[in-house]
Amino acid sequence: MIYLDNHATTACDPQVLAAMMPFFTESYGNASSPHELGQAAAAAVSIAQAQVATLVGGELEEIVFTSGATESNNLALLGVARQHEQRGGARRRLVTTAIEHKSVLAPLEYLAGLGWDLVYLPVDETGRVDLHKAQELITEETLLVSVQAANSEIGTIQPLAELAELAHARGALMHCDASQAAGKIALNVTQLQVDLLSLSGHKMYGPKGIGVLWVRGGSRRLPLTPLMYGGGHAGGLRSGTLPVPLIVGLGVASELAVEQLLAESQRTAALRDEFEQFLVEELRIVIVNGAVKQRLPNNTSLTFAGLDAEALLANLPELVASTGAACESGSVEPSRVLLALGLTQEQAFGTIRFGLGRFTTAQEIRKAASQIITAYRQLALLLA
Repeated sequence: MIYLDNHATTACDPQVLAAMMPFFTESYGNASSPHELGQAAAAAVSIAQAQVATLVGGELEEIVFTSGATESNNLALLGVARQHEQRGGARRRLVTTAIEHKSVLAPLEYLAGLGWDLVYLPVDETGRVDLHKAQELITEETLLVSVQAANSEIGTIQPLAELAELAHARGALMHCDASQAAGKIALNVTQLQVDLLSLSGHKMYGPKGIGVLWVRGGSRRLPLTPLMYGGGHAGGLRSGTLPVPLIVGLGVASELAVEQLLAESQRTAALRDEFEQFLVEELRIVIVNGAVKQRLPNNTSLTFAGLDAEALLANLPELVASTGAACESGSVEPSRVLLALGLTQEQAFGTIRFGLGRFTTAQEIRKAASQIITAYRQLALLLA
């Protein structure tokens, strides 16, 4: 099996798994308990907070653990809007793009159904936000702008610092879903000027079921209304017993990401470029989607003209890849991301997303490219 679906999820790094194991069977205390086992767990949580804080360039007390980026996004977006409303605020505009993950779009659409003004920033043919239009659409009525760090299908990296500057100039807050970018490109919340940032452990070789919402200010954080009420954990922002093993795993995953970021991004980008070049040269009909330069180093979105992508994948039994984001799996509609870039429905249905990862080898890439070329030519002959 050649696994090229690392956008959907990554394998848990063996070092991450090894670090987690003692907290299932030995140091299994509740991190809120005052006894020795509890305090050992609490200490491990603090270490993980510091590791994640280093990854994003924030402070330990600014890290709020969640069940994943979906919860983090909901907590950020609904938390800001509800708090503003409860305080009698007058701002009613929420700004995003049409190519965000569903866990951003769905809560914003929910708020729109309650009367909030939801505005979508246009993107160009590479998926990058149009900053001139953003300057017009982010107004004095805007409460929050939410734009991803990098797209989960085409890998395009957004101009977050510029967007945050526009938002702050209008008195608005800036949220970023960084779940695809974390561990793959450098993220520094101070340089990006964001106020809220979401990430998920399983996208960066950590365990599933754990994520983070970074909230600027820590104990003096901007006010958010929680989604859940109960034990008052995380300063009342996110109640629930802390999943210490998962938190430890995310901490180690963050530390490994920091250590390996430069070398790994260069390695995967080189493999990705070799993969693309081989396919484009051998199959002249292949189109590379997104921003060729400003994209994630492990990403490639390729359109195979004249063929259905699902049919092509069905003839590649050794290859694991997908036609789009995992959250859109099973949809009979063409990718909304690709349509937003200007692709036709036929082109969108002929597109495959490949996501290289930490454990992808050069041999696998060459074998995958060769198998794709063979399968494409066989299918093309059948359809001729």
